[in-house]
Amino acid sequence: MKILIIEDDLNIAEMERDFLQLNGYSTEIVQDGTEGLKMALTGHYEVVIVDLMLPGKSGYEITKEIRKSLEIPIIVVSARTEDIDKIRVLDFGADDYMTKPFSPAELTARIKSHINRYNRLKGNMEAKEIIIRGGLEINTSSHRVSVYSKEIQLTSKEYSILLLLASNPNIVFTKEHIFDKIWGDEFFGDTATVPVHIQKIRKKIEKDPSNPEFIETLWGTGYRFKQSK
Repeated sequence: MKILIIEDDLNIAEMERDFLQLNGYSTEIVQDGTEGLKMALTGHYEVVIVDLMLPGKSGYEITKEIRKSLEIPIIVVSARTEDIDKIRVLDFGADDYMTKPFSPAELTARIKSHINRYNRLKGNMEAKEIIIRGGLEINTSSHRVSVYSKEIQLTSKEYSILLLLASNPNIVFTKEHIFDKIWGDEFFGDTATVPVHIQKIRKKIEKDPSNPEFIETLWGTGYRFKQSK
């Protein structure tokens, strides 16, 4: 399996590379954000590890651009510890966030977990068909979503949340449950990212996000996908 490391600190990048190679992964290092994005989009990697502060393009830009066309796991490794940085890059489509300094063994474990989850998700999507809920249609084999015949673009996390809710209409999910289902135990983050993602989804699928047709909020409880009549 090929892993791309986009990191301008060569000492950290080489430490990541050496440990990953010991665990059987093929790795490549690039220290420039612009070149890193080009490689990520064309190099057929299984995972991308990216720093936030890079010359050329930032980790935020790289994550956002990768997610427009690829569903591969993206793991951010950064010295920035503010919650706003974590929420912002997760909102752009990152799958995980690790703060420097970190354990290379933990990084490897998280990579394995994300690869396994990604492969399971691919297998589940290929095994299912089309989910139709009123004017919403989810093609689980192609990951395409349309609302009243108009196709919309979702990030990987937005798609996963929508699929979870739409697959279980009238079931109430707390934000903690959604966080555990979508991000998993290997990511130690803030459940505040769930309402952010729900808001983004509503802006894309609802005619009036303040009066949702599909995803409703049960205040103090969680979220529920309305069963179409």
